[in-house]
Amino acid sequence: MLTLKALHIVFVVSWFAGLFYLPRLFVNHAMVEDAATRERLQLMEGKLYRFMTPLGILAVGLGLWLWFGYGFSGGWLHVKTLLVVFLIAYHLYCGRLMRAFAAGRNTRSHVWYRYFNEIPVLVLFVVVFLVVLKPF
Repeated sequence: MLTLKALHIVFVVSWFAGLFYLPRLFVNHAMVEDAATRERLQLMEGKLYRFMTPLGILAVGLGLWLWFGYGFSGGWLHVKTLLVVFLIAYHLYCGRLMRAFAAGRNTRSHVWYRYFNEIPVLVLFVVVFLVVLKPF
């Protein structure tokens, strides 16, 4: 089980790296004017999204495996699971935003993306405290 836990942590960290960086690319994408930079950012966003999606799937899959292996104990785990579901929705919404940029349909400002970029940071803080402190 410890090997699974270690792998889960590695994939969670890797997935979060993408969740932190992709919206940051959106900030830059929303600010650029020239077509060449827009194309470059679009390419980077697509490659990052395709890279981080399997990492997220592995993180969630291993998390579920650990959950079933250790049992369904503690309310903290249910809150953490709810936050993971939220992160999955956030990830999928990032894909939707990426497709909107690719189609030239972005309606959000770079300031909105700056705030949007902070959401996974806040979720990470809560999840880490839940896992370490197991408050309920």
